[in-house]
Amino acid sequence: MKGVFITFEGPEGSGKTTQARLLASYLKSQGYETVLTREPGGTEIGDAIRKILLNPDFKDMGEVTELLLLSASRAQNVKDRIRPALERGNIVICDRFTDSTLAYQGFGRRFDIELLMSLNRIATGGIFPELTILLDLPVEEGLARSRALQKEESKAGKGDRIEQEGIDFHRRLREGFLELARRDPKRIRVVTAQDKIESAYKIIKEIAEDFLKKTGRGGRD
Repeated sequence: MKGVFITFEGPEGSGKTTQARLLASYLKSQGYETVLTREPGGTEIGDAIRKILLNPDFKDMGEVTELLLLSASRAQNVKDRIRPALERGNIVICDRFTDSTLAYQGFGRRFDIELLMSLNRIATGGIFPELTILLDLPVEEGLARSRALQKEESKAGKGDRIEQEGIDFHRRLREGFLELARRDPKRIRVVTAQDKIESAYKIIKEIAEDFLKKTGRGGRD
């Protein structure tokens, strides 16, 4: 692929969506052709799947159903947005990707990791991120932030279907993310999300600039 694929990961309330948007905006201002997408979602079909996955009314959704819906959304995102952009030589920034499946479904739901990796390969067609920014913070703080934001947006403040999982689930997935970072420290760069948004963004921008300089890809206009 001629382009560069960067992902943002992290537990609930870590601010990855904000940081992904900030980095995408900055790279565009520097003349890079940049595509910002998200998971689940990113496409019309994916966004419809997202509504089902996060709907708190669907408490009886099976874990296998959840996993397959996530994979379906990812496959559509890769087909419609990620692969074409990478083939054009663009920078693609995705808010969550395959590492979220390993953390949420693997460490959180306790699915077999090798099974998940095989499913990820099918859904992505072999496309995986070259750089991943993992925003980390304590579980309790992240959930409190997420619920406070929902209240500001005139929502119930109780969280979506995933956020309503028990605290042990969220602790397992956070440890899962950190374990993935320990296994692949060259690709996954851990940035604390406990600092102010501006502080974390400064670090992320430096990481991205250094990475792009070394790869020499994701060419500017």
